[in-house]
Amino acid sequence: MVVVAQGSNFDGIGFADACRSANQPFVLVSQKAAEIFFPPVHQRAAARLAYDAARHCYFVARHNLAVTQHQLGLTLPRASVVPNPFNVPHAGELPWPASAPVVRLACVARLEVLDKGQDILLQVLALPKWRQRPLHVSFFGSGGDEPALRDMAELLGLHGRVTWAGQVPDITTVWATHHALVLSSRYEGLPLALVEAMLCGRPAIATAAGGTAELLHDNETGFVAGAATVAALDEALERAWLRCADWPSIGRRAAAEARAYVPPNPGELLSQHLLQLIEN
Repeated sequence: MVVVAQGSNFDGIGFADACRSANQPFVLVSQKAAEIFFPPVHQRAAARLAYDAARHCYFVARHNLAVTQHQLGLTLPRASVVPNPFNVPHAGELPWPASAPVVRLACVARLEVLDKGQDILLQVLALPKWRQRPLHVSFFGSGGDEPALRDMAELLGLHGRVTWAGQVPDITTVWATHHALVLSSRYEGLPLALVEAMLCGRPAIATAAGGTAELLHDNETGFVAGAATVAALDEALERAWLRCADWPSIGRRAAAEARAYVPPNPGELLSQHLLQLIEN
């Protein structure tokens, strides 16, 4: 049986269609679904046939499953939501960072603005009220839009208020020194950065992209911006700022929620399901 692993929900259709044509059993794994990216016109028929023929279709968020069904105009009865493996301990809640005069946020995402929307966050940080507050954002990750984002930050006069921290081998070192996660994504699956931050006991301020709001409960385990816009993210960040003193307790609730939502061994569970499909 072939596992067709897709970065989105349609970029592996060529492989899936080849399996279907050869009568080779296959499953589809989709890591993201964006409302505006329907299957290309020339691939639509093949996409419908592939999803209908798959032994099973795996998604990382209920949102992604629903969007894919809408885009195909099909119900997918052989489908389920499976979380990705994560890179922190399941019981990985960390001590709260030492007191500091500056609130430190971490934006953990590849530097690609189409999906991750760091340009939105930079515009929020450039608003007059945020310039006057003791707030610093560290951007962790790499990607092709890093030069453009650096130039944008320079244009907006954010020198000294943001750090380009690159990739780190151990994500727990980020949460040992940062108070909260901030994500300004336009499109998502279920952000691994969100799962890991919550497991480490950190609240998040994040846009309601993909499955984010399925895990992050507004005003309880973090703060959800209703859309990937400057106004919406500013509003959520303002609510978070007014409750800054509550962040340690919000982080503890976030860790408990993440442990309840994400199993400790998601890779093993997916493997067992695949083996059952093969045996059947």
